Amino acid sequence: MTTEKPGEEQGHERAVPGPDTGGVGPRLNRRKFLQSAGAMAGASLLPGSPAGAKAASALTPHPTSEAAAVPVRLRINGTEHTLTLEPRVTLLDALREHLGLMGTKKGCDRGQCGACTVLVNGRRINSCLSLAVMHERDDIVTIEGIGQPEHLHPMQAAFVRHDGFQCGYCTPGQVCSAIAMLQEAQRGDVSAATPDVRSTRVILNADEIRERMSGNLCRCGAYPNIVKAIESVAKNGTGERG
Repeated sequence: MTTEKPGEEQGHERAVPGPDTGGVGPRLNRRKFLQSAGAMAGASLLPGSPAGAKAASALTPHPTSEAAAVPVRLRINGTEHTLTLEPRVTLLDALREHLGLMGTKKGCDRGQCGACTVLVNGRRINSCLSLAVMHERDDIVTIEGIGQPEHLHPMQAAFVRHDGFQCGYCTPGQVCSAIAMLQEAQRGDVSAATPDVRSTRVILNADEIRERMSGNLCRCGAYPNIVKAIESVAKNGTGERG
């Protein structure tokens, strides 16, 4: 048997006595208290309140100042280009968005897929990880500067002959990377697959090629034919730039 106190209904929360009313005050249960507290907190974030103005300012995007742009001179495929770019613009975005050289592809934009590979002073780099302002006075070569449909570079011709692509999205980066990779091997640069790192002569077998091209991904899975294409060029000694 349960005993209820006067003024208290079963199933309802007990009233909280007022502090200055001798134990008798307005009925205030937990739900009403939380509702009142929430209303007070929300009022402090209204646009007219200082806290609300501060929160709105933090959430409002601030446009980038045009004054931050700087002149940049780039030498690309043998041609000088003068651009006005923000210092944070990557070489990839400068090529695609400002110069219209769409052959260099944007894949992951994180330096993990190799689709954006270009040649800078003869070395392959991921253009999505490099700022355009870093490459003034550098010799930059994109896929557009390697060969043309009527005069393909030997590496491009090998990719066609060995069917080293399917969708073709990664192919520009694959070709650029393969050309630079052959030059690295000719210089005697070793890799993790080189049996004797003391040797000055690198033999480009299938294992070496796979290791050296591991930074270029092909989502279509054309790797066996890509390796065959590169092998054929390596054997003919025609890895020079066209």
